Formats: sequence, C-alpha cells, structure tokens
Amino acid sequence: MTPELLDCILLRVPAAQLEPFEAALSSVCRAVSFFHDEAHDVWDIQGVKERGAHEAELDAALAVAEMLTGYAPEVERTLVPAGGWLARTQAAFPEQLIGQRFVVRGTHINAPAVPGRIVLTLDAGLAFGTGEHNSTRGCLVALEGVARAHRPRKILDLGTGSGILAIAAAKLLRKPVLASDIDARAARVAGANAQLNGVAGLVHAIRADGWADARITRAAPYDLVFANILARPLCAMAHRLGTNLAPGGVAILAGLLSTQENWVRSAHRRAGLVLERRITDGAWAILVLRKKFFF
Repeated sequence: MTPELLDCILLRVPAAQLEPFEAALSSVCRAVSFFHDEAHDVWDIQGVKERGAHEAELDAALAVAEMLTGYAPEVERTLVPAGGWLARTQAAFPEQLIGQRFVVRGTHINAPAVPGRIVLTLDAGLAFGTGEHNSTRGCLVALEGVARAHRPRKILDLGTGSGILAIAAAKLLRKPVLASDIDARAARVAGANAQLNGVAGLVHAIRADGWADARITRAAPYDLVFANILARPLCAMAHRLGTNLAPGGVAILAGLLSTQENWVRSAHRRAGLVLERRITDGAWAILVLRKKFFF
C-alpha cells in the first residue's frame, strides 16, 4: 500500500516577522511547528497539510504576510510520508517537565508517574499545542500560579488546539472547561485528548468562532479564560473578553512576542483588565490579566 503523503512547507523568517507567517501557515495546515535559531534570531516554521489541498488559500495567506511585513521568505515545499513525519515528530518529542506541577508526554512514552506532577498525555500530532512551544509552556506555568491563589469555577479555553490547556485546568482544578476552536479538526482532537487523559466528563470541546458563537457567550461570565492565539486577534477580541470575564476573573493571554506586549496590554487595559503577572519564555510573552471589580 502506498503511504499517505503530506505537503510540508518550510519558511525561515526573522523574529519580527514571525506572527504573520505563522498565521499564514496556521490558516491551512494541520500542524505548525517552530524552531528558534537564537544565534541568528530567526525562526524556522514548518507546516504540514493534506497533499495538494488549500494551495490557493496558502498562496493568498503568504502574499498577505509578505505585504504586511515587507519580507518575502524563500518557501521550501517537500512531500513527507504521514507515518514517517509523525514518527520523526515523536522522536523529537521527549517527556517534558513544565513548571512545578506538570509533565507532558506522548503515548509513545511508557514511564511511571512522576511524583507530585500531573501527567498530560498528548501525541505530537495534527493540532497545535503539545507543550513544546514557549507560549504553551508559559500558559501552564501561569495556570499553576492562578491555582495557588484562586479557585475559578467557570473556565474557557479559546482557541484550544490540542486541548492541552483545557485538560491541564480540568486535571488541576477539577472544574468543567469549555474548549473551543474555529478549526473543527482541532475541536475533535481536543475532545479525543480529553478522553485519553480521563477528563472527557470535564472538558467540552466544540467547534466555534470565538466570542461570535452564542454557546460561548451564553455560558459567560467566566472566572478563567485562556487565549493562546496571536497578538492581532487578541487585541481585536479584548473588548469582548472584558465583557465576558467575571469581575475579579483572570485571563491568561499568549501567542504574542515580547515586542507586541505593550500593544496587547493597552487594548486590554481599555477593556478593564489590569496586568497581574507577566512571564517571558524566549522571545514570547505570557500575560496574566485580571478584570477590575469596578470599571
């Protein structure tokens, strides 16, 4: 039987141009991964999608990114076997100890539980978020801090990807989590990962267009919201986040570069949210914001 082949798109971009090109690949790819060449301060971005699918959409998205940045990277395209790509990804996905409470491991790792740590089992597969990215790690560390000081009851993971943050919150806080993603595939993966981790009864994963979906706004106000997406949509949604966050509620925002932090903070300050904590991991910033009781 001929193995399934996937399209693999490779870009190398300066750190300042990362966000638009990440967004371009994320709009059509089943998975997007990153590698930071710190010596040259450039990022290698790799996206994997179905062979021959969404070519016009990809070209248009890359053209928009080039227009926004004034930068035109060389685009390398190769074909990779689906099974071989997953095997290589697993080989590069060792067990990860994150913060003080979490350990992330794939199903290919068969090891005893780590004392004092919550195991998050996810395969490095076809939805974003397996703990290897700086923003995901920072969100898990931020969650630990929130859990020490607060006991949120209503939790939303907006742009859930693999569901890792929703699963971590459900395991740590033992509270229900609504996990949404605009990508139907990601919502399915998040639901499957919740089942794999034994929290299918706590994590409800849905395909939804963010705050535009009535199921999300009807469940508001939330005590804790994760939004690990990108700086531009974070700013665009700041007002709706402020409206749907309970007074005193906490939002953990990520997916932004440190150079974009002031822009994101300013948008959310106007929505009544104040900075409680910031975490940096490499070039990335993770913001913990609290909604003021009186605004």
